[in-house]
Amino acid sequence: MLVDSHCHLDRLDLAPLGGSIGGALELAAAAGVTQVLSVATDLEGWPALARMTDPYPQVALSVGVHPSEEGGRPPTRAELVALGQATRVVAIGETGLDYHYGADSAARQQDWFRIHIAAARELGKPLIVHTRQARADTLRILAEEGAAEVGGVLHCFTEDWDMAQQALELNFYVSFSGIVTFKNAKAIQDAARRLPAERLLVETDSPYLAPTPYRGKSNQPAWVRQVAAFVAELRGESLEQLAATTSANFHRLFRPGALDQPDRQARA
Repeated sequence: MLVDSHCHLDRLDLAPLGGSIGGALELAAAAGVTQVLSVATDLEGWPALARMTDPYPQVALSVGVHPSEEGGRPPTRAELVALGQATRVVAIGETGLDYHYGADSAARQQDWFRIHIAAARELGKPLIVHTRQARADTLRILAEEGAAEVGGVLHCFTEDWDMAQQALELNFYVSFSGIVTFKNAKAIQDAARRLPAERLLVETDSPYLAPTPYRGKSNQPAWVRQVAAFVAELRGESLEQLAATTSANFHRLFRPGALDQPDRQARA
């Protein structure tokens, strides 16, 4: 059993998948992927994401606004808390900091990041954190805002072992995407090799960042199997062992216990 701990089902290219997310989930199930977490990136699209995934009990959700999303409605603590109470919402995010293209918006990103952390703490739900070229500020704000109280995950990890260690100290998990399979990802591979088993997750971030040998194609949840197989080989483990470990970690962190019931609140 595998879990894709981070994907964006509302952004998949559905044309080769039968035109619906059901096709993507069927392919995932055939690859042994029995559960996915579809992560929100804005507030405007969240109701549609909730409705489209409502028939699929294997799909968990988050609610949040990506740090690079500037055109939509800004997050407020009140709205995140209200939406975050939906049954199938297991996390707040994705949130965080991305200075790669938007260093000029650093102040705004930091404000939004703090709002998400406050909402997560009020709800008692973990955070999904995106960080890119913002290492020091990400760690500082997590510490200042008491994020360790709820913990969470640094998703699509692209840093090194030193940052992974600091994330562990803040009660965070670390998740590896298809980037870990790239030839030049030596520091990421080193972190994946050394990370304590009980804090390890795998993801696709689909439709982005397809793993080798699918690099350059539109990613999909089924391909978390390739990520998991690569990480397992790095660690000298079997795929079955790593799948069991990462699935248990997912359930311990996100506690998706009520997903067998369609979320009527999501239909509103």
